[in-house]
Amino acid sequence: MSSSYVLYGAGAVGGVVGARLHLAGHRVTLVARGEHLARIRARGLTLDTADGREVVRTDATDSAAEVDWRDGPVVLLAVKAHQTDAALADLMAHAPPSTAVVCLQNGVSNEPATLRRFARTYGITVMLPSEHLEPGLVVQGSHPVPGILDVGRYPTGTDALAEQVAADLRSAGFASVPRPDIMAWKHRKLVTNAVGDAGVVLPDASEELREALRAECEAVLAAAGAPLVTQEADRERRGDLLQVRADARGSNSLGQSLQRGTPGTEVDFRAGEIVLLGRRHGVPTPLNERVQRAAYERLRSTLT
Repeated sequence: MSSSYVLYGAGAVGGVVGARLHLAGHRVTLVARGEHLARIRARGLTLDTADGREVVRTDATDSAAEVDWRDGPVVLLAVKAHQTDAALADLMAHAPPSTAVVCLQNGVSNEPATLRRFARTYGITVMLPSEHLEPGLVVQGSHPVPGILDVGRYPTGTDALAEQVAADLRSAGFASVPRPDIMAWKHRKLVTNAVGDAGVVLPDASEELREALRAECEAVLAAAGAPLVTQEADRERRGDLLQVRADARGSNSLGQSLQRGTPGTEVDFRAGEIVLLGRRHGVPTPLNERVQRAAYERLRSTLT
């Protein structure tokens, strides 16, 4: 049985997920913008995988105003965290109050922001190597399993909708299970993102610096009382499922944004989230502050 989804943010992650859900027989509407949207409307969305390229032709728009809400589609919110408020404002203006919104995003600030607007709020831990550097094209970086996308209700729990979303994602080739403690997994991904961003913006990001950064993140989260699965649990979940293609460029989402020269940066909701929690709970965060500042320096040099 097919389901209906709105992929709000059809970039690297949202584009790959939306394309694969469509290919699995689900009804998908893509929300994109600018030249990326123009290419999708004109030529379809091209999904590049290790098996070749496939063109996906499905509904695409730049606003929730043009989405057909009559069959109760689930929203998979896949914009960067610094774009969440604008996306939620658009959804609030046009989506029914009963709409389920699933945060297919990095960071841990998106779920509380969404819950302010929509009672049915869910989170997904995103482990999905992917790229979006050209309009109309998204690259699935892992093969044969494209990614791990575990899902749970926010702030805790699972329900029939979480089960449905996980099953639909599995039908599209992803590894996905419902998890009642989804935010504990998303906090671990937050640590992974902060450490990974250091490798993007700090030329001297040695292994020692990365481990010190990881320890700083974990100390802050412990002081904040934030749920956090162990690094060992995260490694066990990943196992050998994510086999990254040899021709993948390998930059994470922050690096791709800097490469595209995209205005704004999600670093405030990655390393910056740790900085915020550290200041709230009296834990020094010099390494995360360094990553945050370095990202802004890179952004300024990219845009000038």
